[in-house]
Amino acid sequence: MRQPKTKLNILRQRIHIIIYGSDTKAGRLFDLILLGLILLSVFCVMLETVKGFDVKYHHELIILEWIITVFFTLEYILRIITTNTPRRYIFSFFGIIDLIAILPMYLSFFFVGSKVFSVIRALRLLRLFKILNHPKFMGQSQHLLRALDASRRKITIFLYFIIISTILIGSLMYVVEGEENGFTSIPTSIYWTIVTLTTVGYGDISPGTPLGQFIASMVMILGYGIIAVPTGIVTAEFAKTNASNTDNTEPEKNKCGNCGAENHYKSAHFCYHCGYPFTTN
Repeated sequence: MRQPKTKLNILRQRIHIIIYGSDTKAGRLFDLILLGLILLSVFCVMLETVKGFDVKYHHELIILEWIITVFFTLEYILRIITTNTPRRYIFSFFGIIDLIAILPMYLSFFFVGSKVFSVIRALRLLRLFKILNHPKFMGQSQHLLRALDASRRKITIFLYFIIISTILIGSLMYVVEGEENGFTSIPTSIYWTIVTLTTVGYGDISPGTPLGQFIASMVMILGYGIIAVPTGIVTAEFAKTNASNTDNTEPEKNKCGNCGAENHYKSAHFCYHCGYPFTTN
């Protein structure tokens, strides 16, 4: 049954479009403000852990944190009120994250130190993907996903080869170096191999024999080649995917005759902004 178009229902619909939609200027502005406040909140929580800064500006940080918390609380309530399926939102992934984001400050009244968990609000930055729900971004993201999917088996085989190699090299280094040089066990030697192979090199364990140093040098050189392999696989598949989908997914500078929006797909039949149908030749 349709709800009557009262002023309250019209206002509710407008707020719903602003909060849940990202295809309008007001909706995008709201999302950008929301993301800015999320970043500011996380930044404040991090600054509170800096003792010198917290001592000087503790009162200001608390006030700012409460202002942000009240904003998030109102936003959470409005999301529940304006949606037609409040239960679905409350128990959805984003609904749970939104609730967790506002709880730490309120819980700080009862549990000392719980406010530090406000940093969990960083998870709300996942809403950035909603803002990027635009043909220019979605087309490229689809290319990347297809490239990763096409590279899945090659990368799996590559990782299997790396795992076998690290076990063999680690076992060899355990035999060559021994406990006197820090290689106290095969798992420890495998740890050294992974650290060296990835060119991190913590330096907590290092070979002391000439043969061990020679093997370490080879592992380091091999590491540079290994870093390039996954990148090359994905890049090659991305190039193939991009070339095969250029005609259908690359946006072109054609304007909508109704609202003037640009960057539509070549295969698009309607405007992504206002829904105006394109004239087909």
